[in-house]
Amino acid sequence: MPQPFTYQVSPMRVVFGGGTVAQLAEELDRLGIRRALVLASRRQQAELGDLADLTGGRMAGVFDGAVVHTPVAVTERAMQMVRELKPDGVVAIGAGAATGLSKAIALRTDLPQLIVPTSYAGSEMTAVLGETVDGVKTTQSSPKILPEAVIYDVNLTLSMPAKFSAISGLNAIAHAAEALYARDGNPITSLMAEEAIAKLASSLPEVIARPRDLDARFDALYGAWLCAVCLGTVGMALHHKLCHTVGALFDLPHAETHAVLLPHTIAYNTPAARDAIGRAARALGASDAADGLFGLSAKLGAPRSLAEIGMPEDGIAKAAALATKNPYWNPRPIEEGGIRDLLRRAWSGARPQAG
Repeated sequence: MPQPFTYQVSPMRVVFGGGTVAQLAEELDRLGIRRALVLASRRQQAELGDLADLTGGRMAGVFDGAVVHTPVAVTERAMQMVRELKPDGVVAIGAGAATGLSKAIALRTDLPQLIVPTSYAGSEMTAVLGETVDGVKTTQSSPKILPEAVIYDVNLTLSMPAKFSAISGLNAIAHAAEALYARDGNPITSLMAEEAIAKLASSLPEVIARPRDLDARFDALYGAWLCAVCLGTVGMALHHKLCHTVGALFDLPHAETHAVLLPHTIAYNTPAARDAIGRAARALGASDAADGLFGLSAKLGAPRSLAEIGMPEDGIAKAAALATKNPYWNPRPIEEGGIRDLLRRAWSGARPQAG
């Protein structure tokens, strides 16, 4: 018999396709934005010129200092520009750094947001904000954080190098994988999650092989959007908590941290969520989800150890202690010793084990 469930649809407008960024001015008008503050990271310089034209004169200014993990110090610098320019909305273009900054500003001002993602990060579909102070990342949720509109343009993902596309795609898969065993899961989100994992597992190798192939890029972006919907619909667990902890503590690159840790966190949770994680294995075309993810990572040339992305070995114990300091839901009980072993394997690049 089907289990009772609750499914809540996000009140957000999504425009998806190729060349859709040309609709930017129309979407700004729909939101009533006449003076937009554009947010980006330094990597988005090439897109900013085109974006200025596409706003049709609706751009009040540009803040291009967005960085990963949304440091509050950076947000305060952006807020100074908000106070000076008095925009009536924000437009974020780029990966998760720009989206995070947009959310931080919206939380403080309630300005409407329009997000134009150029990666597969997924946070644009959530009402959750993670901010970092002194190496500690904390999250909060509020309706003010949820963007009003998102424009997905597959053409913009062509500027994302193939290798980073693969890493960003593994980051996206993490959202779908944890959605399958979420405490507040439901059959609709689970269907999306399985479809998302299958779509990304098949398209990401094609993106690596043929970076300019629009069909592969379209499938990857579609899969990433489904992952983002999962992220915004149900709660996450150990994997996301651990990524936030080690990423902020050691200033590690966000997507790479997800890519390295995912096989290990899935292996840790498999004994307590075999049926749910079995769906991930099926989507990957593998007999075991953790092994399938580890193999996919190798196939894509993604980093497979925390050591190679900058985590010091002597930080393992500190990270394990911090990640288990405050209780949170996970299908398997979270114990400091087990998490320390998980991190040690992930640090060295060893094959994942349930522990």
